[in-house]
Amino acid sequence: MLGTLIFVVIVIFAVITLVSMAIKILKEYERGVLFRLGRLVGARGPGLIFIIPFIDRLVTVDLRVVTLDVPSQEAITRDNVTVKVNAVVYFRVMDPAAAIVNVEDYKRATWNIAQTTLRNVLGQSDLDELLAHRERINQKLQQIIDEATEPWGIKVGIVEVKDVELPDGMKRSMARQAEAEREKRAKIIHASGEFEAAQQLQEAAHTLAKEPVGIQLRYLQTLTEIATEKNSTIIFPLPIDFFKALGVVFGNVNPPDNSQTGS
Repeated sequence: MLGTLIFVVIVIFAVITLVSMAIKILKEYERGVLFRLGRLVGARGPGLIFIIPFIDRLVTVDLRVVTLDVPSQEAITRDNVTVKVNAVVYFRVMDPAAAIVNVEDYKRATWNIAQTTLRNVLGQSDLDELLAHRERINQKLQQIIDEATEPWGIKVGIVEVKDVELPDGMKRSMARQAEAEREKRAKIIHASGEFEAAQQLQEAAHTLAKEPVGIQLRYLQTLTEIATEKNSTIIFPLPIDFFKALGVVFGNVNPPDNSQTGS
């Protein structure tokens, strides 16, 4: 009787163990790649999955977006500048079977591809393009990495260059260049202002030349501006034509000719 009870307990324990091994539960963001006697059956999930114990093997794959940090890579740009650049790659598994069958470790493989591609793209780009047109670099990186990882069932969504580290000498050179550029623009703006002021003065002179009375009004306005100040000196400007008139008057008075007198 005791031996029968022990046998029943062992059978029940074996059945429970087999049932627990045969039942798998996959989350919504998970997929299971099923192998039966070593051969690929296909992807399963999500939800409740039944497998044959000791015959089937289920490999779970996460379908969520993976954030992959690419460490700083030192490279020489096309214009012979040494830079250090790090980046971040966002990708997700689109084909779980291909990600398990076609590559041993898809995360590590993607990480290595991202490092190599980053160095190659930096070597083909200028420093100005890297600093001013980073979106082009990001798109180029995303396209190359996505094409390389497509056979693994991986889709690369975004590649972003995070930080660009420049040598100290290059930073000083760029600072001097920016300062020289600002001085250049300041001189151009100053010269443009002088040119416009000269044009305005020329137009004002032409206008006053057409109306001589306007010059007198301008003199009176100048006196009004001087009178507002607290001083005892009043400067009264005289037109230049006034002196010309005086010169004409005095120039017409001829001195007496003594050679014709006395005879």
